[in-house]
Amino acid sequence: MSDVLEQLGGNRVVPVLTAADADQAERACRALLAGGLSVVEITFRTAAAAEGIRRAATIDGLLVGAGTVLSTEQLAQAVDAGARFAVAPGTNDAVVDAARGAGIPFVPGIATPSEIEHVRALGCRVAKVFPASLVGGPAFVKSVAAVYPDVRFVPTGGVNPDNLGSYLELPAVLACGGTWMCEPALLREGRYDEVERRARAAVELAGAVPA
Repeated sequence: MSDVLEQLGGNRVVPVLTAADADQAERACRALLAGGLSVVEITFRTAAAAEGIRRAATIDGLLVGAGTVLSTEQLAQAVDAGARFAVAPGTNDAVVDAARGAGIPFVPGIATPSEIEHVRALGCRVAKVFPASLVGGPAFVKSVAAVYPDVRFVPTGGVNPDNLGSYLELPAVLACGGTWMCEPALLREGRYDEVERRARAAVELAGAVPA
């Protein structure tokens, strides 16, 4: 499982994709990969999630994860579809256990020090900070990292090209999740060239910040 997390850290930016249908998901994923991003998180915010993951998982060179995984049933669907990791906005102990049983990394969500304590007690050492911009942004991550040096963070929620560097310059940040590269409006309008352009720009921004 550590190799998957290493891939996340290697990309530094994780596009968070919510697609209306599987065709949208596949086309967006191909655009992201063409733009230089080889990882994607497809969220369970629509009924198309499982099929979108299944289609994306067939794309050579792309690491596909499931996002907004709120139940063991969704986790099972994600694993069956080929997801290599799973992410949630909060922490559900049953889902953490199910992911461990399935042998895939699970990144639970936190927003307070007490929640960090909880995920550490569950054995998790990578946590999603959500909604990052509303709980304090880079300053929050820097503060909690000082007292939980064994935890890496994936800030998501309000991350954009303007503040990406402020997060990535923190050693405790494994990667950042962001929706700006594949906004639903771009998918509805079929603007996959813009998805690719934004992915390429994100890669350049991340590369400008020392790892």
